[in-house]
Order: sequence, then structure tokens, then C-alpha cells
Amino acid sequence: MKPVVVVGIGDDGCLGLSARAANAVAQARVLVGGKRHLEFFPQFSGERLSFSGGISPTLDRIAELALENQVCVLASGDPLFFGIGAQVARRVGAEHVEFIPHPSSVQLAFGRIGVSWEDAEVISVHGRPREGLCTRLRPLAKVALLTDGENSPPALARHLLEHSVRGFTAWVCESLGNPEERIRCFSLEALAECTDIGPLNVLVLLRTDPTWRPPPRMSFLHEDAFAKRMPKKGLITKREVRLLSLAQMEIRPDSVVWDIGAGSGSVGIEAALLAPRGRVFAIEVDPEGVVLCRENALAHGVDNLRVIAGRAPEALEGLDAPDAVFVGGSKGSMRDIIDVAFKRLREGGRLVVNAITLDNVAEAYAAFRAYGITPDVTMLNVSRGEPLAHYLRYEAQNPIHIFAATRPAAIQGEAT
Repeated sequence: MKPVVVVGIGDDGCLGLSARAANAVAQARVLVGGKRHLEFFPQFSGERLSFSGGISPTLDRIAELALENQVCVLASGDPLFFGIGAQVARRVGAEHVEFIPHPSSVQLAFGRIGVSWEDAEVISVHGRPREGLCTRLRPLAKVALLTDGENSPPALARHLLEHSVRGFTAWVCESLGNPEERIRCFSLEALAECTDIGPLNVLVLLRTDPTWRPPPRMSFLHEDAFAKRMPKKGLITKREVRLLSLAQMEIRPDSVVWDIGAGSGSVGIEAALLAPRGRVFAIEVDPEGVVLCRENALAHGVDNLRVIAGRAPEALEGLDAPDAVFVGGSKGSMRDIIDVAFKRLREGGRLVVNAITLDNVAEAYAAFRAYGITPDVTMLNVSRGEPLAHYLRYEAQNPIHIFAATRPAAIQGEAT
């Protein structure tokens, strides 16, 4: 047996341990775990070490004790599934650690409701922010959520409903493996009102519509999807321009994106959908646009987009460093915005600028060149088919210049 053995344990305590796991506990001279886990073994006569003193110092102590003692670490379910196992292996060295897993709470939950879970997604909001949850759920039909006191099943249900996310049946599986185990099925509306759910639970969400299919990755939404309250439709980036601009931004699932001059929020919302594990900051100075951005984000079920009310570049102060920046409006500050964007972009990040007026085209190009960068430039002319009596004619949209560039490791110059 290796110096450190990490044993998975269920809510039924030592009763659910295999012979091998029970033997690991019996041979140990040091038993480590949370207060609840340690209480399952009142007969243990060796040294006890609780994680209540802090994860990091406890891991240090485990590494120290393992030099001369057999150490057994108790962990919930499968220690390598959102558990302490990986941290123990990193601190002690994987070659010195053995794992004896117990069925995870997610495995038990799907077993109790009788649903296969090889195609399920598992998302933990235990000790994590719920921001982005709605966006991550958008392409999923089957998901298990690991919750905590703040992100309880009712709180999560309310969050989903606030962002127009519906169409799920919710199973709440409480105290799995415990004599007080309870399995209940809710609608999201009923779950949002529930007040008697215990702290140890797994929330399983299943799509109610058997014909449901995941939405397309690139939704190509018409401007009308963002224009329900916008009196100036010209402020909405046209879908053809939006599609090409988003492709130039090279957004990844975990990207941080700035949408500067967000207008209705159309580009920012599409970017948020492409980066479900990332975050989008939509910066807008017009009060009406700020309100509309927030309403559109709620309507499209996007909760990883934050609307920043203010004028760029001043409003960019303090935001997370971006992987991609989109400039759709500058209010006369194009050079300053490009300057800040290049300074703050991560190495290899992308800057994309849309310019309609000749003034902005000239200013944007000069700003790129001041950094020694020759941007990719596309002038996009789009004509759409529009009915005319019994015929179909073309209606031209405003031509637009799309500038795109990658931030190099070293910037040669600086915009002035």
C-alpha cells in the first residue's frame, strides 16, 4: 500500500465501504478528512487531522506525516471527481498516492432517477459563481449540477427563470446513500418556490421536449432579435457584418471579450454564446442602449455578459484583460480606444474594429500602423433581397470596413 491512500466515502459512512477501503482505514496511523467524515470512525485510535484547519496547511501536514506514517484521506464519493484527490496527488506526488473511489454523488443521482448519464454534462457551482450557467446550459439536454448553500437548487431555478431559461424538468436528489435520502421531481417554477431542500444534494436537469435539438453554434440572428425597443436600428450590427467580425475575433469557449460601443448588445450576446465558460463586457455610454443591452441579454438567456455603463476608454479601467476586443462604436475616441485595447490585450489576442465613416476608417488604420501592424482589412458590401410588388429587388446596406489584427508579443510603437 502506498504511503497515502485516498478513500472515497458515501453518506452511509463506513457501512458502504468495500473490504479494500475498510482495510486502508484500518491500517492507517493517520486519518484525514472533514469533520463529518471523521465522525464515521469513532473507533479509530490513531492521529486525526481535519480539513477544517484549511486545505493548504492540511495538505502540507499530510505530505510531512506520509514520510513516516501510513495516511488515509477520506473524501466524498470519487476523490478525483470534483474532489480533494487531485490536490493530494499534486502535493504528495501521484506516485505516492493510491485512490479507492466510491460511487460519486452524480452517479448515485442518475441511478436513483433511472436515467443513463454517459451523455450528461456535469457542472459544479459549489463554491463557484453561477455567472455563465444559463449560457452553458443552452446546448445541453442533460446536466447534473453540484450545488452549495448560496447556489441552492431553488436559487439556481430562480436564476434560470430570470434569464428566460425554461424547458427543463428538475430532479433534486438529497442526502444520497443516507437513511434520510430523498428524491423529488419539480418544474423550474415549483423548484424556485421550494423551501425545504437539504444542503447535501445533486440537481439534475433534463429537457422536457424529446424532439429538442441543440441550437446552432453561430446563430446568425436577424437584427429584429435585438431591436424590439431600439428606435435607431442603424445602431445594430447587421448579421452579415456580425458573422464576419465574430469569426475574426477567434473566440474560444473560455475567452474574455470586450464589446466596445455595444449598442443593442448584439455582438456581445453572440460572443457570450461562443464563450460559455468565458465572460463578455459590453461597454455602452447611451442610457437607452445600456437598458436594451441588459434586456436583450436576459431575453436570450445570456448570463456571462456584464453591461458596463460608461464611455470608452475610461470605462475600460479595471476590466479583466481581454482575449478579444470588438470596437463597434467609438464616440470620437477611436485612437484612444485602440491604444488601450492593444495595451490590455493578452498576447495573441484579437482586436476587431468596425468603421463606417471615412474619418473612422482613416483613424483606425493610422492607429494600427502606429503600432507597426498592418491589419487585415475587409470592406463589406451587402445587398439583401427585398420584396417590391410581385418582384424581388436588392437593397444595399451601408458598406463597412472591418479591421482585424493579432496583438504581437512585443508592440513596436504606440498610438499617439
